[in-house]
Amino acid sequence: MGLPILKPMLAKMGSPSDLKRKNFIWEPKLDGTRALVYREGEKVGFLNRRGRWIEYRYPELSSLSSHLLSDPCLLDGEIVVFGENGLPNFPLLQEREHQENPFRIEFLSRLHPATLVVFDLLIRGREELFSLPLLERKKLLSETVQEGERIRLCLYTKQGEDLWESVKKMGLEGVMGKREDSPYRPGVRSPDWLKLKTMKTLDAIILGYTPGEGQRAPYFGALALGAYHGGKLVFLGKVGTGFDTRLMEELTPLLKQLERRERPVEEEPPYEVKWVEPKLVCEVKYLEITEDLKLRAPSFVRMKEKDPQECELELEVKT
Repeated sequence: MGLPILKPMLAKMGSPSDLKRKNFIWEPKLDGTRALVYREGEKVGFLNRRGRWIEYRYPELSSLSSHLLSDPCLLDGEIVVFGENGLPNFPLLQEREHQENPFRIEFLSRLHPATLVVFDLLIRGREELFSLPLLERKKLLSETVQEGERIRLCLYTKQGEDLWESVKKMGLEGVMGKREDSPYRPGVRSPDWLKLKTMKTLDAIILGYTPGEGQRAPYFGALALGAYHGGKLVFLGKVGTGFDTRLMEELTPLLKQLERRERPVEEEPPYEVKWVEPKLVCEVKYLEITEDLKLRAPSFVRMKEKDPQECELELEVKT
């Protein structure tokens, strides 16, 4: 495609005190797959955070060019599968994320159709909008996107505290705060954008696994985790809960294929670990991060399609 290949702008971790900020707008944090949306002619492409074109996985979104009133254009958004309750359902989306079989892709597109939720406009026609204030880009976005069954504009509000309480009651992932006059900075994790999560979660790199015992003997016992901190890869401990049998059946042979002898971190854990190439990323929830950078009471949430280089320990932004 002729439009520039970019990486999306990213948010830093915020804190509840940020919800009072006067110059911020707030959006619900949707549990989906982040994608830059490229429209040129009748073609619509979706580029994920790992730089992969994933539009083939979502054939039901192939006709969205008729809803984008500028040609060409480049947008930022989230691919979401909504459940019967009208809320994002990530397990249903995750089932679609890793499909390569064309018949299975077509079947799931009808069974669990995805919706594109857009929240930013980066290029309209041949005009680059990166330097425009966010609210101006939002206005142009509303003039460019014609909403339909498979495409929506992301709602936003100035009332951060009210939205925060609402998403907690609905069980959503969290909220995104964005400075009203912020430019769009591709590939930058900027304090102009903040994310607040309703539970503490972390995207971690799978560094290895411990051998399974008992009923888990055919699989792994726990996953050894790491993330980047201070410019180097550090060991965060292991996670041994939150897995279902299907996940263990799929992940175990993949881990065995990635085995390596070298330990990827300086610290040597006090238990046996079979190290793997640090290529896989998972999300875990946890109680806290201890002073020695270990996850307390971690539990596996899901696999993530994310560049391991982006897995960094994030501290709350103090205001």
